Parts: sequence; structure tokens; C-alpha cells
Amino acid sequence: MLTNAQASTMFALQASMNAKIDPDWLKSRYPYLLAVVIEGAEAIEHHGWKWWKKQDKDVAQLQMELIDIWHFMLSEMLLRNNADESSAVAQLLNELSNCEDTLHFDGKTYHLAKLELLEKIELLIGLSAARRIEVALFASIIADCQLDWNMLFAQYVGKNVLNMFRQDHGYKEGSYAKEWDGREDNEHLVEVLASLDPALPDFKDILYQELKTRYRS
Repeated sequence: MLTNAQASTMFALQASMNAKIDPDWLKSRYPYLLAVVIEGAEAIEHHGWKWWKKQDKDVAQLQMELIDIWHFMLSEMLLRNNADESSAVAQLLNELSNCEDTLHFDGKTYHLAKLELLEKIELLIGLSAARRIEVALFASIIADCQLDWNMLFAQYVGKNVLNMFRQDHGYKEGSYAKEWDGREDNEHLVEVLASLDPALPDFKDILYQELKTRYRS
């Protein structure tokens, strides 16, 4: 289960990233759930849906799409709580503690345990288009994609911290070196994540410092 500290960290990172992209992001009120629709469609491509040819499910790519989707779901929750991070944390944890298997949408009742992964992603897209956030559905999807909340937290924070690290080291100006010692920064990130405990209260700070040490060397 996601802890209060982990939820707080993710909302803080998301708010910071949104502000880096646009200092007036709250006033701009971007269509974050529209982004979920688009990312959901990309997730379907990685799952495979074409009945007229053989396709293999790419779990790793599916997981990456879910991390992107979570960025936008967090942003929408922040938006609906007027950027009050503590209120957004309380809402998320409350919804997680009250997850139900039954979901009602468009005059139909869905039982998540009976749905295939592809059906769940389709449902996520439909709900997002209707501007609904269903945390229970997302939790069911990540479980089907071999993720738990600790793993999702680690991957989410990792991607955020790396994006921030790039910006802090000249990514926008073009002076950032994406290859370190013959390997891309993403590969270094995977190694560092594997060596750290995401339950640590200062997980994101340690992760940033580890990347900084590797980059300097």
C-alpha cells in the first residue's frame, strides 16, 4: 500500500514539475485527463489489440506508459484540490483505502476482477474522457502489469528526479551530456534505483545525489 510519505513525495514532485513547465500551471488548467486518454491509447498499442496479426505484449513498455499516465492523474488531482498537496494526499489515500471491485459507468456495472487488462485500459480511457478519476481501476491495471505501489513509486520518482536533474544540468540550454561513461543516463538511473530502498523518507534526495555523483565522475 502507498504510504503517506510516498504520496506526499509524489505530489510535491509533480507540483514542482508542473511549475517548472509553466509557473502559472494552476491558472492555465491544462487538460491532464486528455493526456491520460492519449497515453492510454499508447498503452493499448504496447499491449497489442490487432486480431489480424500476431502481437506480443510488451510489459516493460506498458509499465512506462502507466508511469506517464500517473503523472497526469496526479496533476489532475492537484488541480482539483487547488494545488493543496496535503488535501490531494488525503484524497488519494482515502480512495486507496476504500477501493471497490465494482465500478459504474455509462449505465453499466463493471467488476474489475472479471475484466481483462485490455478492457481495463479501455475503461480507463473512457472514464478519463468523461473527466473521472478512478484510483481503484488504476490500481487494478498496475497489478496486471506486474507493478505494486512501491515499484510504481520508485519508477515515478526516478523519472521525475532524472527530468529535474537534466534541467538543473543544462538540458534546456543544450549543455547536458546524456551519455555518462559510455551509457545513457536512463541506464544509470535503473542501476541506482535497484540499489535504493524506495521506503526511505529521503529517497528522492538520495537518488538525486547518486545521479550527481555519477555525472561528475
